[in-house]
Amino acid sequence: MIDSTSLRQTLLLGDEAVALGALHGGVSASYGYPGTPSTEILEYLIGEYHKTRQSGAGGPVARWCTNEKTALEGGLGVSFAGRRSMVTMKHVGLNVASDPFINGALLGIKGGLVIAVADDPGMHSSQNEQDSRFYASFAMTPCLEPRNQQEAYDMTREAFEVSEKFRIPVILRLTTRLSHARGAVTLAPGRGQNSLSKTEDKTQWMLLPAYARRNYLSLIEKQKDLLAWSTAHTANKDEGEDKRLVVITSGLGGNYYEENLEDLVQFRGGKVPARIHIAAYPLPVESIRKLCHGAERILVIEEGQPFIEEKLRGILPLDTAVSGRFDGTVPRTGELDPDKVRQALGLPPRSTILASGAFDLTRLPGRPPQLCQAQNEAAGVFDLMRLPGRPPQLCAGCPHGDSYETIKKAVAGLPSVAITSDIGCYSLGATPPYSAIESIVCMGASIGMAKGAAEAGITHAIAVIGDSTFLHSGITGLIDAVTADLPMTVIILDNSIVAMTGCQETMIPSNRLPPLILGLGVKPEHLLELEAKRQFLEENAARLKTEIEYQGLSVVILRRECLEAFRIRKKQEKAG
Repeated sequence: MIDSTSLRQTLLLGDEAVALGALHGGVSASYGYPGTPSTEILEYLIGEYHKTRQSGAGGPVARWCTNEKTALEGGLGVSFAGRRSMVTMKHVGLNVASDPFINGALLGIKGGLVIAVADDPGMHSSQNEQDSRFYASFAMTPCLEPRNQQEAYDMTREAFEVSEKFRIPVILRLTTRLSHARGAVTLAPGRGQNSLSKTEDKTQWMLLPAYARRNYLSLIEKQKDLLAWSTAHTANKDEGEDKRLVVITSGLGGNYYEENLEDLVQFRGGKVPARIHIAAYPLPVESIRKLCHGAERILVIEEGQPFIEEKLRGILPLDTAVSGRFDGTVPRTGELDPDKVRQALGLPPRSTILASGAFDLTRLPGRPPQLCQAQNEAAGVFDLMRLPGRPPQLCAGCPHGDSYETIKKAVAGLPSVAITSDIGCYSLGATPPYSAIESIVCMGASIGMAKGAAEAGITHAIAVIGDSTFLHSGITGLIDAVTADLPMTVIILDNSIVAMTGCQETMIPSNRLPPLILGLGVKPEHLLELEAKRQFLEENAARLKTEIEYQGLSVVILRRECLEAFRIRKKQEKAG
């Protein structure tokens, strides 16, 4: 394990800062399921775990799990044993883990349990923009929301302490820009791991109705202490005195506000608007009420959904003017950026001010001199955020391309066809040149949707799912399909890796998929394994068509190793 006492400052991704914060915070085990933008947290921890194993030291365990639910359940087991654990996932992964997460708030957490959830505003690699702060509020658990890499490191360490102090899981909420941007981080001395100390009162971990009712009352009673903690938290700071405009910021919204603050103050005649930045939840209600008392207008700048803005409706008088994402002052969807925040603050565009010579925008408070957007464009420096979007595509030679050609050929001319799909690289089969699939909802949904389509009367219902996604959430759907034995076909695209998030290993190797599928009750004569290669296109399409036309459940595995995984494997073999 890294000796943090020998380090002072280092440049880290936000995700890496969280990982290092966990290591230096005394974590004993970390679990997760890969999902952008959270993947690099556990990748970093796994890398450190392998280093300690090779050196013979007993460093913290870090492993990928079948899905987010099993990962969180593993974290609960570590906590039960008195040690600290971290669980990582992206925002939609918290949907999968919601059962153990919400029930986990009722348990007598012993070792600190931190759930690092990376939200994806703007849907760069996700199917929605949900905000994990709503989950924290729903479960009545604390949430910490860092705004830079240093806070990501510090708050990770703090989250373990908060979890143990209040005996409750803690969410660490990240967003894409923080997770994938680098910043300087000053490191602190690390603490050791907790000793093994199993929970003595097991009734705190048994949610039988009698115990659960007691534990729920305990959770309710914790709320006043959690509120006192968040109210006193140094990150929930307020500043400024001009109450013509009160600004409430959170997360990266605070950075973008401060980037425009010098211009805002000058624009408002030298007066600094009253403002509170919120980084620790539950919301510090009394601090907000005190700051907003007598305010003419309130503007909420938060990255994600209008969580704070919505809560204000129950905190402030009904006639208080509140602006934010709900009324469109801040765009309702997508990521924030300095220009969007600038517009919400009522400031003219940077280019307008620069042309008039009113302000010097090249020197903003707390930042080194740098070119503004207009100067960048004049100098020929491009803002990559503004380049036209390029749709993602399958890698050249990807086995999924041959698989989709096989599927399209097999269904050509068949009446009443529905092809449902899932989350993974193969989602790109929805776009040209393939345009082969018709639905992408959530992990594992393809099998259940194909079953529903078959029951609704679709003659040829086909589900397309990846090998890792099948293990994640498809097995239970296949059990339903086996029980119903409807005319439907499940096609598993087996590329032997979790390719979309960076080529992590699947939980079981490809050769163990057929025994697993047969064990669920699929008939051996209708489990078909095909090699997804272009030279077998005609033969594979004919055999696949036979299974699609079969009036019962069939499973077809189209198998070929991911090219990127192949390159990585060969590189590792060469390195010895």
